Amino acid sequence: MLIKRGNLFFAAVLILSAFLTLSMRPAKAGESKELVFGMSAAFTGANGELGIEFYRGLMAYIEHLNEQGGAGGWKIKVLPANDGYNPAPCFQNTVQFIENDNVFALFSYVGTPTTTRILPLLQKFEDNDVFLLFPLSGAQPLRTAPFDKYVYNLRASYFDETAGLVDHLVAIGRTRIAVFYQSDAYGRTGWDGVRRTLKRHGLKIAAEAAYRRGAPFEQDFSREAKHLMQADPDAIIVVGTYASQGAFIRDARNAGYELPIAGLSFADSDKMLELLTLEGRRAGHNYTSNLINSQVVPCYEDVSLEGVRFYREIMDKYKGEPLSPSKGYMPRRFSYVSFEGFLNGMVLGEMVKRMADAPSRDRIPEVLESIRDFDLGLGVNVDFGPDSRQGLEGVYFTTVINEHFQSIPDWERWRK
Repeated sequence: MLIKRGNLFFAAVLILSAFLTLSMRPAKAGESKELVFGMSAAFTGANGELGIEFYRGLMAYIEHLNEQGGAGGWKIKVLPANDGYNPAPCFQNTVQFIENDNVFALFSYVGTPTTTRILPLLQKFEDNDVFLLFPLSGAQPLRTAPFDKYVYNLRASYFDETAGLVDHLVAIGRTRIAVFYQSDAYGRTGWDGVRRTLKRHGLKIAAEAAYRRGAPFEQDFSREAKHLMQADPDAIIVVGTYASQGAFIRDARNAGYELPIAGLSFADSDKMLELLTLEGRRAGHNYTSNLINSQVVPCYEDVSLEGVRFYREIMDKYKGEPLSPSKGYMPRRFSYVSFEGFLNGMVLGEMVKRMADAPSRDRIPEVLESIRDFDLGLGVNVDFGPDSRQGLEGVYFTTVINEHFQSIPDWERWRK
């Protein structure tokens, strides 16, 4: 069941913080055989399906694990709370998790503007061993001082993704790269990643335009597309969400611009492709050619990988409780987003298993940093450590093949 949060103000945090030492006592093995984790994410709004798919993936694995007896005998419970991809509700949800729900850790938050908003809370409650585990964000503030000590990331960063995109595009002669980005911490991180990599090649961003967070697919971005194209780019990188990126692609194609348009993993390429396919049928236009998307998990159709086969097997069995879905939403059999959530669940289960003798919050760093060369069946292993708070670094590049985003067989098709 999706938790609905009331209004809380930061003043309440200051007044009540003195009582947190009592409410944040570490769980002891003799008290309960269930550990509770709090998840704040967008389950409604323009990006609601992103949070829903992420939750479905992690819960598919966690329910499977619990049915097998749990992690070392411990059952895992996730409390999902909706923030609509907005910082203030995420902040409120987090205060509730810490003060009222006494969660073991914060887990699988979704989004950069939301996760970066709660980083000062982690710092404030440092003595209570409050950690954020495996958020769906590649933002740098989660990976650099002063807040990196409170966060463990599983996925690759946005700097990793943008570096890969730029390197590949430059290698095929596409050196005039424009950027369309969300005007917040997420978008600026991606913009900065593109800028840094271009600088390494002795290049600059050809043109840029931004939009406000929360833009729906119905928004008109024809003016922004025209602005970027006046600089004569030969590729555009979008740092956005499925609705905004899809809307921009639609309007760029309607204006006759057929150059490659690339996006990042957070855009939920599966949902974006669905929007563009349906709109293409309505308008009699193909919006799905020359699209590129980076991913932080392998293609879920690559059944040569043991981890992919396991994910598909468990997802096919998962029924799941609905989470107030957006109108018209239908659960996906497989998706890049649910696959990432699934892997989060696997690593969380391994962490709990390794501390099953006496789970406590203060052991989280020690236990996670003991996860070295851990095999998820992906061909690359999870590797945390005292100097590594990011377990995976793999970035995978996909394009639309047979109506699905699949691994790019050859970048030469876009050589200029």
